[in-house]
Amino acid sequence: MRTVQLGRSTTSVTELSLGAAPLGNLFTQVSDEQARATVDAAWESGVRYFDTAPHYGLGLSERRLGAALRQRPRNDYTVSTKVGRLLRQKHHPTGNDLANGFAVPTTHERVWDFSAHGVRTSIEASLTRLGLDRIDIVYLHDPDDHEQQAFDSAYPELERMRAEGTVGAIGAGMNQTRMLDRFVRDTDVDVVLLAGRYSLLDQTALDFLLPDAARRGVSVVIGGVFNSGLLADPRPGATFDYAPAPTELLNRSLQLEALCNEFSVPLRAAALQFPLGHPAVASVLVGARSAAQAADAAAMMDVRLPAELWAALRAENLLPRDAPLPATDDKAAS
Repeated sequence: MRTVQLGRSTTSVTELSLGAAPLGNLFTQVSDEQARATVDAAWESGVRYFDTAPHYGLGLSERRLGAALRQRPRNDYTVSTKVGRLLRQKHHPTGNDLANGFAVPTTHERVWDFSAHGVRTSIEASLTRLGLDRIDIVYLHDPDDHEQQAFDSAYPELERMRAEGTVGAIGAGMNQTRMLDRFVRDTDVDVVLLAGRYSLLDQTALDFLLPDAARRGVSVVIGGVFNSGLLADPRPGATFDYAPAPTELLNRSLQLEALCNEFSVPLRAAALQFPLGHPAVASVLVGARSAAQAADAAAMMDVRLPAELWAALRAENLLPRDAPLPATDDKAAS
């Protein structure tokens, strides 16, 4: 699988990467064996970039990912985690964490902290949970409501840690483009992680983030290419950004699927490969909770997408004409 170097760093990622939020029991439980099998299947398919965070299952995702990777050659893979939420142990845990999306006991509570001390504390705790000797990429995680502290305290601390060699590449991960664009323009980040805003249904990132990243030499990792499920299986009841999909978006997804079917192409393959057409995009991050899902994502990356499909999507106004498209075997689609 092709690897891409992030920005001006020496850190590389594979074009397909595994998102480990589901391994933290996102919405439903996953067994330890299932989590290990998921990572193993991704590895066997060529994936060498794995993303996690303390937020995912109150540390469970980090522990499971670290356990699954620990016996593999450390220089053969890239791991990213995130800072901004410290985990504080609860003396009298009750109930579960489903209110935050994870089917785990509430053994800890999340404490927002984008201070310099909080960044170092979070990374030290993540290293312990992962059981690894280093973290290759660190993202500021969802600093939407903590913008000033993120820029004044957390980001400078990440920059210092990168200079020390404590971490490799640094950046921020969010579901919005405005603040990520500020990171791209006003800091020296290597990479930003954008979820849900560059897909077959939402090209918001084309307005300024992706062009600015390309100009500045900042890499972009794209998550949420299925928009939480709608582009994986468009049907009544499917979700868009973790809420029931509006009728307009459902109908658009069904149009996309019908056109893909005309070319004998799974919609999942088009959704997965579309972001890689942009020169700023280094990797597409896909969450998986089973070996079958991890293997399917890799298989979708290998599906040949004819240039005629992309041309038809543009002709039907299902894609904007200024969206760069992936190259195809027969000719460049863009």
